[in-house]
Amino acid sequence: MLSGSQSSRTDDSVKLVFEKYADTVFKIAYARTNNSYDADDILQDVFIRYMKSKPEFENEEHEKAWFLRCAINCSKSLLTSAWFRKTAAMDDRFSTEMKEKSDVYYAVAELPADLRTIIHLYYYEGYRLAEIAFIMKKSEASVKSALFRARKKLRKKLEQNDERDDFDEL
Repeated sequence: MLSGSQSSRTDDSVKLVFEKYADTVFKIAYARTNNSYDADDILQDVFIRYMKSKPEFENEEHEKAWFLRCAINCSKSLLTSAWFRKTAAMDDRFSTEMKEKSDVYYAVAELPADLRTIIHLYYYEGYRLAEIAFIMKKSEASVKSALFRARKKLRKKLEQNDERDDFDEL
């Protein structure tokens, strides 16, 4: 933590903001990286940036959008870093985040990071297309198109899983 002379934020205020947004930041980071360990690192990076930059927010929506945008930027930095490209991912089976994962979970996990992010923001965070476009710095039309492509890929993958299940029952 930064000392009181370095920051106008108190430890209690940072703790409250952390409790408010940690789950959201972790989920979007996990949606982009498919790895809970990397998502934890991104969560930490986001809150370090928050404490260092001391952003001022217009309202609660602006604050949440800042945390989402920062998480997206941090995950993008991690995924494109030379270090990340030259290391092997740690097996996520040791993670205790979700005990049971559905076919939908695995189908979403197979999508490219940008499509996973849009699916997460739309379905889990409840953002509208215009808000997602603003957060991801894309046009609303490209977000709408990406959401359509993601749904199509998910539908195809889930139908394949259903066909396999029907075949296994024979």
